[in-house]
Amino acid sequence: MRRLGARGIRVTVGLALGLVAYHRFARPRHLTWGATSVEGRGTLPGDEIVAKPAVVSTRAVTVHAPPSDIWPWLVQMGEGRGGLYSYDTLDRFFGYLHAPSAERVLPEFQDLAVGDVIPLGRGPSWPVVALERERALVLEPVAGSVSWCFALQPVDAGTTRFVSRVRVDVGPRPLLWVLAPLVDLPWLLMERQMLRGIRRRAEALAVSRA
Repeated sequence: MRRLGARGIRVTVGLALGLVAYHRFARPRHLTWGATSVEGRGTLPGDEIVAKPAVVSTRAVTVHAPPSDIWPWLVQMGEGRGGLYSYDTLDRFFGYLHAPSAERVLPEFQDLAVGDVIPLGRGPSWPVVALERERALVLEPVAGSVSWCFALQPVDAGTTRFVSRVRVDVGPRPLLWVLAPLVDLPWLLMERQMLRGIRRRAEALAVSRA
């Protein structure tokens, strides 16, 4: 019993040290994948929705296309629409989608407006709370607790920084701290694939228009 107790203490201490190391070294990189330090510190539309977040992620990719070729993919997101452009197999497994993400712009879904809702199958839908055409789309998946901004920041005539920011204040903060390693990796993988999926489609659209 004593050896079992000592072993339990060692395991607990090891897990605690691992969590501390994760939050100190790995998590900052996960939450700012692809983003510059300026982008991470900068203000984006919708930041005021969750004024004191427990977690903030700012992730970004460079897209070799103007905002006008990225915007159509954003506004047609959702189940029964353009999809989510991430790992379709996983999105379909969890019931968020029932068909693969679109590979073409769908004209019937280009008139997204504030007050509309992006549907997500079994998942919670995403209300649109702010929209500035070809500049920013802000969603509020959980009222007052989760905001998600997609921002398009032109670099030059044919290049755009595509920035995604999520602000979260859901549940007890100590629990969020403990569960972070279990939540962060799938969150990073799915969102990173979404950004890359939209980038690939936008760049292909830019080439076709050229």
